[in-house]
Amino acid sequence: MKTVTNMFILNLAIADDLFTLVLPINIAEHLLHYWPFGEALCKIILSIDHYNIFSSIYFLTVMSVDRYLVVLATVRSKRMPHRTYRAAKTVSVCVWLLVIVIVMPFTVFAGIYVSPDDPERKSCVLSFPSPESFWFKASRIYTLLLGFAFPVSTICILYTVMLYKLRNMRLNSNAKALDKAKKKVTVMVFIVLAVCLFCWTPFHLSTIVALTTDLTTTPLVIGISYFITSLSYANSCLNPFLYAFLDDSFRKAFKKMLECRQS
Repeated sequence: MKTVTNMFILNLAIADDLFTLVLPINIAEHLLHYWPFGEALCKIILSIDHYNIFSSIYFLTVMSVDRYLVVLATVRSKRMPHRTYRAAKTVSVCVWLLVIVIVMPFTVFAGIYVSPDDPERKSCVLSFPSPESFWFKASRIYTLLLGFAFPVSTICILYTVMLYKLRNMRLNSNAKALDKAKKKVTVMVFIVLAVCLFCWTPFHLSTIVALTTDLTTTPLVIGISYFITSLSYANSCLNPFLYAFLDDSFRKAFKKMLECRQS
């Protein structure tokens, strides 16, 4: 189980599990129609919520870079002595530090909003300075670019180049076809990525809509908003099943772990 790919999968799983920490709190706020947990927890919850947004796509980007380097090395019949489990740990720590820096502005601006009509009704929101509309749009563009556009563009470029190199690889050269195991890992990363894009693209598209149009808050718009948010959370629920069904080594190791516990 101690492989480079599994190290990145472990961190992706941790990123997915972050949403389980905030989900009960978000449900409680939704049912109570106000925020009863104080400002400190508000900052923590909003920060974790944004960690989930950025960390998942960044680890998928790192996994795509790793797949690209593996395919490139295979095509050129070269070894990768620096691609080690320890190096994967270091890269993972760097990704988490990067995400912490990116999320820091949201932690700073997170706070309690008190309704002027009802002082008892409090909400956990991003409280921006004046002009609020400018800072709101800036935060949405910030999330759209760093949390979607840049990483997804990087991933698409890597996979396009990867597929091009595989397609043009000569069978009679020293670089033979990828072995079965490497193909499976590449396919697994691609499917996990595709599911992530399917779940998160509507969320980021809604950001573009919010920035370019002035929608009236109707029951339909609210319903669509809830659906899009639920779809983004669904990604964290789907990934463990993808690992279980797509990765043979993951299934075998998990089965072995269960057998050890039973004995």
